[in-house]
Amino acid sequence: MKFDFFNERTPPLIGVDISSASVKMVELSDGGKGAYRIESYAIALMTKDAVVDGNIASLEQVGDAVKRAWRQLSTREKRAAVALPAAAVISKKVLMQKGLREEDMELQVEAEANQYIPFSLDEVNIDFQILGDSPVSPDEVEVIIAASRKEKIQDREAAAEAAGLKVVVMDVETYATEAAYRLAANQLPNAGRDQTVMIVDIGAVMMHINVLHNNQSVYIREQSFGGAQLTTEIQRRFGLSNEEAEIAKRKGGLPDSYESEVLQPFVQSLALEVARALQFFTSSTQFNRVDHIMLAGGCAAIPGVDLAVAERTQVNTIVANPFINMMISSKIKQQQLAVDAPSLMIACGLAMRRFDE
Repeated sequence: MKFDFFNERTPPLIGVDISSASVKMVELSDGGKGAYRIESYAIALMTKDAVVDGNIASLEQVGDAVKRAWRQLSTREKRAAVALPAAAVISKKVLMQKGLREEDMELQVEAEANQYIPFSLDEVNIDFQILGDSPVSPDEVEVIIAASRKEKIQDREAAAEAAGLKVVVMDVETYATEAAYRLAANQLPNAGRDQTVMIVDIGAVMMHINVLHNNQSVYIREQSFGGAQLTTEIQRRFGLSNEEAEIAKRKGGLPDSYESEVLQPFVQSLALEVARALQFFTSSTQFNRVDHIMLAGGCAAIPGVDLAVAERTQVNTIVANPFINMMISSKIKQQQLAVDAPSLMIACGLAMRRFDE
């Protein structure tokens, strides 16, 4: 029943992010004195129907992309940390008596899970982790319980195994983003402490919003908007296939009209979506402002997108770079890493799991 959403410090591994448009991998090593070093990373594109709504629709295509990314990585490491989309995981914070034995906690976790999981417990994997002392009672601890249907986990395991990898950590995308944010927060004044920061991760089809206050997550939401809309418009306007449009979007080579007629309107739509997310957050929570917006995901690499968002929201906006203070392996092109960094947040957060205490 138990599954390692929160396992202990693990041996070297690679972070593998299976998203709806690509497979991204990051390998980190210990740079000494508590610092990390990025050894290598890879991005392998997939066709748009391989992963649908966070679920693997074509195991063959995803397995093939994992294989291509792993070859690109040119590593011998085969242990992997993979993540489930937040929508596939039910998580809940509960209070438990301090000092309970592991087996008593497991029994209590099962009893709690029974109440809020809409499936039979035979169909799910459950894990839990003590977060710390309860803020309200000195005799209790706060515990987070995470549960996911076995089939969701098995699909991701199977995709990794098809490429010869072994999944040793199963995480949640939201937690992986938060782990990488701890590094990217070095881009902010006072590393984000005592401030409210909205991370907006713009994927191919979804915009994931995670707001942290004083570096603790206080709000999570998804909006239907993503880079695939830009790809579709490129296809329509210039008569390209999905794959050709995706490559042209990343590598360039489109007609001069692309910038003004296609890219700029898309950037403005993106800025409007972020402004909507911000408005929704401030009107539905006790927080009446956000100090910084941090953009992640592939769309964050579009030149000028941070300026467009800042102008629309009137909030300081930066592009996420979790590798900002890292040592960088000589085989990595630094200029390219700066472009790819915002889309590697989840993969980076997963790769950090090897250093978990």
